[in-house]
Amino acid sequence: MKKSRFTEEQIIGILKEVEAGQEVRETCRKHGVSEWSFYPWRQKYGGLDVSDARKLKALEDENRKLKQIVADQTLETRALKEALTKKW
Repeated sequence: MKKSRFTEEQIIGILKEVEAGQEVRETCRKHGVSEWSFYPWRQKYGGLDVSDARKLKALEDENRKLKQIVADQTLETRALKEALTKKW
């Protein structure tokens, strides 16, 4: 996945500017962001504070690690089952 140029704090700051009453087009132009990027950001980060975004990022990282652990264990289990079913 492509890494964003903007941190979660910067994205939330941009969203807060629009919530404060500035126009979306004007704010996007000011920060060098396309409107096509703005609306998914609003969907993901809308209504969050910076601390909430940090918690969200930490939870996403933890979830990714846990999914990797489950995938590794499933692979090991399948390999063991396959080895046990073979006739020697």
